[in-house]
Amino acid sequence: MKKKLPVGIDSFEKIRSQDFYYVDKTSLIRDLLLKWGEVNLFTRPRRFGKSLNMSMLKAFFEIGCDKTLFEGLEISKESHLCEEYMGQFPVISISLKDVSGSDFASARALFSSVIGNEAMRFQFFLDDCKLSEQEKEQYRQLIHVDASGKQSFSLSDSVLMGSLKTLSVLLEKHYNRKVIILIDEYDVPLAKASENGYYDEMVLLLRNIFQQALKSNGSLHFAVMTGCLRVAKESIFTGLNNPKILSLTSVRFDEYFGFTDREVRDMLAYYGLEEKYESVKSWYDGYRFGNVDVYCPWDVINYCDELTDDIDTEPKDYWSNTSGNDVVRHFIENTDMGPAENEIEELIAGDAVTKVIREELTYNRLYDSAENLWSVLLMTGYLTYRGKPEGKKYRLAIPNMEIRNIFTEQIMSMFLKKVAGDGEHFNAFCEALKNGEAAEAENLFMDYLNQTISIRDTFARKPTKENFYHGILLGILGYKKEWSVKSNQEAGEGYSDISIIIPREGIGILIEVKYGEKDKLDAACQAALRQIHERGYEKELLNHDCGRILKYGIACYKKQCRIMLEEPSTPWAYGKRTR
Repeated sequence: MKKKLPVGIDSFEKIRSQDFYYVDKTSLIRDLLLKWGEVNLFTRPRRFGKSLNMSMLKAFFEIGCDKTLFEGLEISKESHLCEEYMGQFPVISISLKDVSGSDFASARALFSSVIGNEAMRFQFFLDDCKLSEQEKEQYRQLIHVDASGKQSFSLSDSVLMGSLKTLSVLLEKHYNRKVIILIDEYDVPLAKASENGYYDEMVLLLRNIFQQALKSNGSLHFAVMTGCLRVAKESIFTGLNNPKILSLTSVRFDEYFGFTDREVRDMLAYYGLEEKYESVKSWYDGYRFGNVDVYCPWDVINYCDELTDDIDTEPKDYWSNTSGNDVVRHFIENTDMGPAENEIEELIAGDAVTKVIREELTYNRLYDSAENLWSVLLMTGYLTYRGKPEGKKYRLAIPNMEIRNIFTEQIMSMFLKKVAGDGEHFNAFCEALKNGEAAEAENLFMDYLNQTISIRDTFARKPTKENFYHGILLGILGYKKEWSVKSNQEAGEGYSDISIIIPREGIGILIEVKYGEKDKLDAACQAALRQIHERGYEKELLNHDCGRILKYGIACYKKQCRIMLEEPSTPWAYGKRTR
């Protein structure tokens, strides 16, 4: 029986002990030890294996670990390192991914809970004869319990800010070994604080916690932190002794986050899915970390899992709803993009743009300049870079089909917002469609395309291009609240792109959208009308007692369009434009 695919599982111990498929990243341990850094910060986008790697580090180093979990893996070949380090250290491991309160008080309470839950793992302190009563009292404060055993629900400022250092000092005294500290998703509290207006308070809290735990801490052996953005040193890392920053542009450790091409080929072969390699590659590959091209692990695992049930499953977007993309959404919705709109259009078209990247940003200054957008898009995984950077200048590109579709959908949200503010224009377009005025509808639609971003998409597959214009039309038609507008509804022998029923007037409208080549828009419209006829899309509208049915073929190329109406006077025609 094949191993299970670890969908949504970031526990190394669970994956290894419960027969899940594991892509071996344990050589990270070797490199971390040989290329020493006292404080190591890895920055990668969401869903690229940061949490699983942190779980793997904890499982390897922690005293009392299950050494069988590493049998047969790459790190087991390093016998001298395993003997010296495996199971030899007390480990403090916390994740800040859920510290996302709407105000500072709630965020602080969540932070206290994270610390308290980790401290609860060490209840042996209460019976430890090596610890003084004062030290045991310090521990009780961390687990929210006083000397009488009464539960508390908040840590004082001094206790919370010194919490990680206190735990490490107590652990060193208990085990007589220095401590490893693991902090996953360190920057989530900052992102949430910036969004909700308590950034300065959160910076002060984190700065104090990190300074005590990572700088003035004689009990620290080394620390590893992960996050999405590299937050400027002067904000929360003030005073730290040169933490080793390992960003997505760093060559060192570049193969340990994300799946390499070889790892993806091996996974597909294991599950008998080799025929899907090209689809997986075009949809989920294309990221570049250091000198290595990588796939998004989250996407590959989810898609392979679905393929094991249905080999005909089409690739889709698994990433956007899990990627923590609030920062990007804020940029797109609230920042004056200016020239960036045209550059986004170039990216969607498959081109690259060259931009200065600032890897050190503070969350409270992200929106000061639209130019910061490019750094955020790169660090959060919406863009990748091509080739070697020239100083701080990078050639940025959209990595794959999944992200290209996400870009298109986000840009579509701009169109939908403009619908409410351009009612007269959209009403005129809808009325022209209802009245069979193809030429007028064409003029109005082309005017709109010329005022907005279009999809100059020479890279994307044809269905993706058609979906873009399909989305624009749905946004415009949504202006008519009294119309029943449906997309890709089952009708006849297939699915019409857009079907409209105007109940009070007994009118039905069918629209088939095509992406045409330059100077071939007429032919594309004719093909659209032919499809409506041959597949019997009108049957569904006839079932709704539509006495008049208008059939439109709409073909688009960049910012050009052609709209044809099937002449109602003949049973079937390939379409004709009249002016």
